[in-house]
Amino acid sequence: MNHRTSVSALVGASVSDAQGSVFGHIKELAVLPVVDTIHVHGMIIRRLSAGRSELPTLVALTGLEMSSEGDIRLRKTAEFVSLSTDEDYLLLERDLLDQQIIDINGHKVVRVNDVDLVWEFSQDGATELLLRIAEVEVGLRGAVRRLLKGLPAGTVDRIAQRFRPSVIPWNFVDLIDRDPARRVKLKIEQDKLARMHPSDLADILEELAPAERQALFISLDEEVAAEALEEVTPKMQQTLIESLDSDQVAGIVEEMDPGAAADLLSELSDERSEAILQGMDPEERQEVEELLEFSGDSAAGRMTTEYLALPQGSSVADAIAALHKYEGDVDAVNEIYLLDPEDRIVALIPLAQLVLAGAEAFLDDLPHGHIVSCNVDANGRKVAELFDKYNLRALPVLDYEKKLVGVVHADQVIALLRANR
Repeated sequence: MNHRTSVSALVGASVSDAQGSVFGHIKELAVLPVVDTIHVHGMIIRRLSAGRSELPTLVALTGLEMSSEGDIRLRKTAEFVSLSTDEDYLLLERDLLDQQIIDINGHKVVRVNDVDLVWEFSQDGATELLLRIAEVEVGLRGAVRRLLKGLPAGTVDRIAQRFRPSVIPWNFVDLIDRDPARRVKLKIEQDKLARMHPSDLADILEELAPAERQALFISLDEEVAAEALEEVTPKMQQTLIESLDSDQVAGIVEEMDPGAAADLLSELSDERSEAILQGMDPEERQEVEELLEFSGDSAAGRMTTEYLALPQGSSVADAIAALHKYEGDVDAVNEIYLLDPEDRIVALIPLAQLVLAGAEAFLDDLPHGHIVSCNVDANGRKVAELFDKYNLRALPVLDYEKKLVGVVHADQVIALLRANR
């Protein structure tokens, strides 16, 4: 037989002694993570003595039983442990309720309003009592239970049941039992984090409290952290990396788009920026250092040096091979630039044309797109106007000799417009 209850329903409930007299009231439900993270280990009870409350004591669940009416009673064999410290325990009301937690299904940060528990009784009639943690309530149902606490249990249940449950299974919750702040976080496998859209991950990071935000960010692998870092605001970027040493940040920055990396480093002090650059691989460092020389509001300051360009005379097979070797963000590649021997653009081939052509076809013979470009010193307003006027997804950037040196993507323009709102 199983019977559902909750933390809000149990905390404050009375506990009787073997003779039926009130012994005390439940103050907390204690979990001992080093032994069992799924079941409640015991109850902290504030005892009554001559009508006065005494210091709380811990009673292991093995020392409790439940009557047929649902009342909790002490067994005659119950042992009491004086709590001089509770460092080893996770206390469900204190350490879980009102804590922030990540709901991966909704890709958002939610607040724990209650914790659902299940009384478990063995089917063979044995009297051993277990209290399993089932879910954390993150919706209105849990909030209503707490709001109506003090009313008859039946009344609270009837009203709460009118609200749709919104829960996170307990096996998705990871206990950081050594953390002095007693934080909780979602137990997310790294492959699930990697599959989340960087914008969703950025939203979660921005909604979390500082300690939880930092705990999540440092748990990400470098590639996922880099993608998320590109999506948050410059102020949040600095917050996320300020506690990391320069070598850690360098590993993340190497995974970022060079243009985004340059934007990040330009917001830091010269000393901090230089320390991060020194920790990067020489090739990536050179790309970022070149971009740091340009004004952040210029086209060059907004561009990336990761793009796909091939010499005239290349075939579709050559383009496909180049795509396979491309180390940048493939999703951002919309076109291939054909360059003359002086690295000037002579043709722009939409990527979709590769699908329609045979591998032996030459790129020069495929339908070309219109070439719209800008100079390295074009300001942000001019870049935005070109994107708007020609409905661009990418804008090639040329130096003073008309050589291709980078590309501005639409997401950079969107970021620019947001910053200027």
